[in-house]
Amino acid sequence: MEQQQSVFDLDHLPRTYFKLALPVVLNMMVTLVYNLADTYFIARTGVTDLIAGVSLCSPVFTALMAFGNIYGQGGSSLISRMLGRDDRDGIRRVSSFCFYLAIATGVALAVPALIFRRSLLSLIGADESAFVYASQYFSVLAGCAPVVLLSFIHSNLLRCEGLASVAVAGTISGTVLNIILDPIMISGFGWGARGAAIATVIGYLFSDLFLLLVLRKKSRYLSVAPRKAHVDRDELRQILAVGVTAAVTNLASSLSLVVMNKYLVAYGSAKIAAMGIALRVNMIGQLILVGFSFGGVPLFGFLYGADDRARLGKLTRFCLRFLCAVALGISVLLILAAPAFMRVFVKEAAVVADGAVMLRWQAAGNVFAAAVLLYTCLFQATGKALPAMVLSLSRQGVVFLAVLAAAVALAGYNGLLAAQALADLLSAILALALYASVFGKKKES
Repeated sequence: MEQQQSVFDLDHLPRTYFKLALPVVLNMMVTLVYNLADTYFIARTGVTDLIAGVSLCSPVFTALMAFGNIYGQGGSSLISRMLGRDDRDGIRRVSSFCFYLAIATGVALAVPALIFRRSLLSLIGADESAFVYASQYFSVLAGCAPVVLLSFIHSNLLRCEGLASVAVAGTISGTVLNIILDPIMISGFGWGARGAAIATVIGYLFSDLFLLLVLRKKSRYLSVAPRKAHVDRDELRQILAVGVTAAVTNLASSLSLVVMNKYLVAYGSAKIAAMGIALRVNMIGQLILVGFSFGGVPLFGFLYGADDRARLGKLTRFCLRFLCAVALGISVLLILAAPAFMRVFVKEAAVVADGAVMLRWQAAGNVFAAAVLLYTCLFQATGKALPAMVLSLSRQGVVFLAVLAAAVALAGYNGLLAAQALADLLSAILALALYASVFGKKKES
């Protein structure tokens, strides 16, 4: 067990967990600040078509992020278990394979995206007025797809080895550089949408180079050696099974939001605006829960790979209690101060009033959402692709859509408001049942 102790301190599990999770939470908060700052600098141009053109390219970034996470999260799950088994050759092969596969996938996406740029932009809704700006942003982002995809590889893989702080430092450094370059390139150089995309790519490139340097200088197990870049069929299946599950979560969430907005259309655009703000405010709390849930993945995978079920069970119970307590605190704050949070974004009294009610309903399910997030990450870390996929498609996917349809049919607008909280509750019950089914079969030793 000497090798295991050199990677993680298994005698103080909570302390080790927080050492891994806190940098991830910090990264989530910095990402949130970046998104707000990026929107702010683009909006400052005052050119409506430019703002619309950049906004229309959001699905492009979401798609790149999904592909990056296939190899980043899928690879990190497998590597964590290999660390637990002390399979050093396997770790070098998988890490190098994910690195070069991300580059190859980026090229494979970039070439057709640039060739069929006009058709793709029309498909995502770019009209003639916004097309020129959307095209400028899209061309840079799509053309540099390998750079974007790579940013999700080592930021995930380095955490498996306990290097969470330096991995997050690399990501945050790129984000800060992006924020600094945004006003310079958008307005200072007058490059507009193209400048915003260039600033984004430079930020990602800086992170890629920083993390590559960290890997070469500090990592004991990871590799980017081309001769090591190969995996067997079963290893590839494990990478894709977990990675695709992680990517599906984003797609299911986007689909659910589209469907909910279609229901809201009948109640007026003010209701849609209020819900959009309420979701954004609640997302701040959700990002904290995601950070703490995802932060434990390397440790979950390591303990599972080492067949240390006693410590894995102990850690899972601690994380469940901690996450539910954090979620409860966030929910109480949001419920009590809902109108104040809404006024930060909007001043119209009617929108504030509607949004406050919506925010309270969204926050009501956060404790249940915390349990779903934790068990989803646990299943991903331990390579349990099927239960991970089921949960990924539950609270903001199939379960939510089913509950939404039934709740609207039974209670109309009030049912629509309560749908997410009800879906969270049902999904949490499903998560507990899946956990008992998968891990309850083997007694903790």
